[in-house]
Amino acid sequence: MNSTSAASAPPQLRLLVIAVYALAIFLGAFLLFQVQPIMGKYILPWFGGSPGVWTTCMLVFQLLLCGGYAYAHFLNRYCTPRGQIFLHAVLLLGSLFTLPIAPSAEWKPTGSEAPTLWIVMLLILNVGLPYFLLSATGPLLQSWVSRSGIVEHPYRLYALSNVGSLLALLSYPFFFETWMSSSQQATNWSLVFSFFAIVCPLAGILSLIRSLKRSQALAETAVTANSVRTPITAMQYVHWFVLAFIPSLMLLAVTNQVCLDVAVIPFLWILPLSIYLVSFILCFESQRWYHRRPYIALTMLAFIGVLQAQTAGPSMNYVLQILIYFSALFLTCMVCHAELVRIRPEAHNLTAFYMTMSIGGACGGLFVGLLAPMLFNDFLELQIGLILCGLVMLALYFLPKDHTLSNLSFQRQRVYSSLAMFALIGIIGTQWFVGSSQHAIRNFYGVLRVKSALDEKTGLMVKVLFHGRIVHGTQLEREDLNATPTAYYGYDSGVGMTLQNFKPDAPRNIGVVGLGAGTLATYGKSGDHWKFYEINPDVIDYAQRHFTFLSQCAAEVEVLPGDARLTLAREPENQFDILILDAFSGDAIPVHLLTTEALAIYRRCLKPDGALVIHITNQYFDLAPIAAGLAEDAGYSVTVIDNRETLKPFANRSMWAVLSANPEAIAAVRKISDKEIVPVRRQLKWTDDRSNLFEALR
Repeated sequence: MNSTSAASAPPQLRLLVIAVYALAIFLGAFLLFQVQPIMGKYILPWFGGSPGVWTTCMLVFQLLLCGGYAYAHFLNRYCTPRGQIFLHAVLLLGSLFTLPIAPSAEWKPTGSEAPTLWIVMLLILNVGLPYFLLSATGPLLQSWVSRSGIVEHPYRLYALSNVGSLLALLSYPFFFETWMSSSQQATNWSLVFSFFAIVCPLAGILSLIRSLKRSQALAETAVTANSVRTPITAMQYVHWFVLAFIPSLMLLAVTNQVCLDVAVIPFLWILPLSIYLVSFILCFESQRWYHRRPYIALTMLAFIGVLQAQTAGPSMNYVLQILIYFSALFLTCMVCHAELVRIRPEAHNLTAFYMTMSIGGACGGLFVGLLAPMLFNDFLELQIGLILCGLVMLALYFLPKDHTLSNLSFQRQRVYSSLAMFALIGIIGTQWFVGSSQHAIRNFYGVLRVKSALDEKTGLMVKVLFHGRIVHGTQLEREDLNATPTAYYGYDSGVGMTLQNFKPDAPRNIGVVGLGAGTLATYGKSGDHWKFYEINPDVIDYAQRHFTFLSQCAAEVEVLPGDARLTLAREPENQFDILILDAFSGDAIPVHLLTTEALAIYRRCLKPDGALVIHITNQYFDLAPIAAGLAEDAGYSVTVIDNRETLKPFANRSMWAVLSANPEAIAAVRKISDKEIVPVRRQLKWTDDRSNLFEALR
């Protein structure tokens, strides 16, 4: 029927329909995936720069994608072709009234909101309807073109849509993020979406204009399709779900891991998502890119590399870490998506297939974004993904070449399902037992853990606060030494020398952005007034419950919850003699605290002769040029101090930048640290709208 219909269509009309369909599918996919980094970066500064921002964004987008696929499926099943086009066109027109997508400043949190729920509401109300309709574009247009008979293999259009998605992602960090501000990106996206809202219904209308008898032909096609439609079995739905669930889980788990250890930047969101899409493109374009047993063997080797990277932690080179994690992700996606393509249904069931795939992907997002933080005190999603994928690969490896999961006997399917359940129960049970005997907790901002360990250099016991796998404070457990500043805050550090030598004889007001274990409170003196600003409520609880730095401090101490920028903006002017920036998420940089807009807030709170001290220790990024850029904007002098050559016991190597318009502040540090001063040879200036960590990469 399709080939006859295609042959009867005028060649010019056929080419026009194909061109408009290709444009609509490409544009829809491009917009669908570019809005994700645009919105993620736009709201990242509002929620403390946490990796949880991207995970929550991905969860919302996956749920909307699932809703869009379900909408396409039910539209295809219960509406006539004309009714589908009319309804979709009306909704597209209505969605134009929600533009532009950039959220207003009223959406900025005050600090008391639950961040996950607030992000969900923000995204749904600002971009929910356009994204929902874009999500339906792929399956809906493939269904229309399949019914028209213009294209013989509609599944190959899915590869085209993924090419559009991939181009959107790859162009973002290298073009849009570099050359456009966040607000410009949101405006331009809204304009292109308005054009898409015209092209998409036009594609549907052109598919109907094939001949004078098109209505009768389409009705006959629908009757024929319904009469020969084969039912989908429950096991087919299960297989589609599982093979979509595992790559989605691995995508978010790997992204979380890399962002926490390196940086929360769009590039490290986009690269794994691009890998995920490349696997879709290759698998849906042709099966020649996939050979089961070699891929499974390579995937298992990659899993061994992941376990090694997990053991090595931050000591492993970040390029090697990224290579290992993303290789494992690519191989996992290739195996699961290729097997998914092998068991796809005929074209008349494609919307049910895509809907089930989207449900599996959304459930992977729900597991990582919502369930795992409630079930576990640690990041165990990656290990769970490895186990589930390993079981699927074990089942596939011993199948004959041309067989699929559907060919497994019922007994073997029960065995593998039982193994998966026992593995999950074992992980949850072990985590519950370990978590009940350790001080560990997980929330939107990451995993906190307190451990007692032996310091090999001194032979003394120390209590250590970890955020993820990065040390955020240590305290000596020996009573006569537990008020000693340690880690990055020793007497020889830039912050230590500033606190000891700048206005040492007068009562001082000191602000600290980032609490950690509270180590800096050891420098507090009677008459001083210290304010700590901390966005993570669990950090405040752990600092007060497991460490004594705050309780032993001789100064008056306040700990203020909430995002520091928002809180400082409401504080009185000219109150601080010294303002210290010491906020990190794992080893990731909170970019929004190092921008020109942030500097304006700091200057407002500092006294005219005060000092701004910035912690710039980082394995992967050289932050000295950013500190120099801030100093240039403020008209301050800047000194960067590295204590590598004068490292004292109990201290870690650290780098601090001291900025001030007061020559005495700079002189107080420089006069005893000439050997430690690091020359700054360039400047970088970031704003909330424009920032690019590639510029600072070591």
